[in-house]
Amino acid sequence: MGRSTTGTGTEKGGRPAGSSAPVTDPFDALPELAALRTAAWDGDWAATRDFFTGLDSVEKVTFATGQLADLERTEAYLEAAAKALPADPLPRTLLAERYIRIGWRVRSGARAQHVSRDQFDEFHSWLRKAEHLLIEVCAEQPGYAPAWTARLLTARGLELGQSEARRRYERLAEHHPHLFRAQSQLLQQLCPKWGGSWEAAHGFARECASKAPDGSYSGVLVAEAHIEHWLDLDGAKAQEYMRDIAVRDDLRHAAQVSVLHPGHRPGWHHIGGHSTFALAFSLGGHLHDAARHFAALGDTASESFWQYLPDWKSRFAKYRTAALATL
Repeated sequence: MGRSTTGTGTEKGGRPAGSSAPVTDPFDALPELAALRTAAWDGDWAATRDFFTGLDSVEKVTFATGQLADLERTEAYLEAAAKALPADPLPRTLLAERYIRIGWRVRSGARAQHVSRDQFDEFHSWLRKAEHLLIEVCAEQPGYAPAWTARLLTARGLELGQSEARRRYERLAEHHPHLFRAQSQLLQQLCPKWGGSWEAAHGFARECASKAPDGSYSGVLVAEAHIEHWLDLDGAKAQEYMRDIAVRDDLRHAAQVSVLHPGHRPGWHHIGGHSTFALAFSLGGHLHDAARHFAALGDTASESFWQYLPDWKSRFAKYRTAALATL
C-alpha cells in the first residue's frame, strides 16, 4: 500500500531542514490537492465533498482517497459525516480508508514474524471496522471503485487469500479495467510475502501493461514487481537481478508504453510512476535510463518504493546526480 512521511525536523513540503532533498509530501508536490488538506484539517465535510465532486476521473478520486487517509486525526469528522449521510458512499469509504491506514500503522511495515500478537489484534480490529463499512457500500453501489480498491487492502491485511483478492479486483475491473491504484494493491497481494508467487506477480504486471492504453500508468506495475522481487533477494543475488539485461529491457519496454509514451499525459500518479522507474533503473546501474525519470521528477519524489533503501533520501540524491550527469 501507499506509504507516508511522519518524521520531525522538516520544513514545509517534506524537505528535511537544511538539505536539498526532494519534495515528498503529495499535498505540496501536487498543488491541486491543497484544498483537500485544508478541508480535512478544518474538519469541513462540505469542502471535502466539494473537492471530490469536482474531480473529473475515478483515477483522481481513488488517488485522493488514499492521500486523505494519510492525514492524522481526520477520523472524527469523517465519522460525523458518515453518520449524518448514511446513504452517501463517499464519507463511509473515506472513513474506511482512514481506519485501514490507522490499522496498518499499528501493524507497521515489518514482516509478519516481527509483528506482535497485540499489534496484529489491533490491526485486524481496525480493518474489520473498515470492511464492515465497505461491504455496505459495495452492496449498495456495485461499481463504486474507491470502495472496491479499499477492499483490496482489507483482503490483504485480513489474510483472506489470493482467490478473494482476485475476486474483488475482478468486480472492480468490470467497471474500471485499468485503475492503477487498484492494480498496484492487487500486485502486492500477488507477491510471495502475501502468499502469491513471482510468476503471478510478474504475469499480472505485464498483463496490465499490455492491455492498458498506451501512455497509461499500468506499465509502472512492471517496475513495482521487479523492485519487490529484488527486495526478496539477498546480497549479490539482488544486485545481479536488477543488472540483468532481460530485467532492464522489461523495464525499458514498460516505461516506453507508459510514462515515456508520446501520448502520456501527466496526472497525479506522475511522481510515483517516475520515482518507481528511477529507482528500478538505478538499482540496476542503468543510470542513463534512470535519467529521464529523474529529469521528469524535477524537485519532487515519491518515497513509496524508495523507502526500501536505508537512508533513502541520500541514496536518491546520489543516484539522481549520477544519472543526470549522463544526459
